[in-house]
Amino acid sequence: MLHLPKKMLYALEAVVDIAFNARPDPVQSKEITKRQGIPLRYLEQVMQQLVHGGILKGVRGPRGGYRLARERRRITAGDVIRVISSAETEEEETQIFASEIGQNVVGPLWEEAQAALLAQLDAVTLEDLCQRALDKGRVEAPGDGSHFEI
Repeated sequence: MLHLPKKMLYALEAVVDIAFNARPDPVQSKEITKRQGIPLRYLEQVMQQLVHGGILKGVRGPRGGYRLARERRRITAGDVIRVISSAETEEEETQIFASEIGQNVVGPLWEEAQAALLAQLDAVTLEDLCQRALDKGRVEAPGDGSHFEI
């Protein structure tokens, strides 16, 4: 079974948490860590990548934190994955396949599979994910003092 790297999953969890909880104040990293159990060392790296990628805005100050850079209905799961993936790709920059079969057969197959996965993720907005959480009864509407836990 294929698995997304932890960093990508943490990014999706954090962005959905912010989409749900960033009204009226920005969401602080420590709040996300407390609610979602994401290690702070991973979370801070992910948050900076998402700010640089235009998914989040950082808000400075004692009540600062993070909010979405756009409406949650205008950000897809694919957008989040691409930001984290591009940061990872810049770090790697090595060719995975050394053989001709790897380069000409396995590599293109893998690229097709990734494209299909991204197409699926592009069809799901943060609004959709927030609604799924509500429908599953895992969260309550913001403003009632409840915690967001998936």
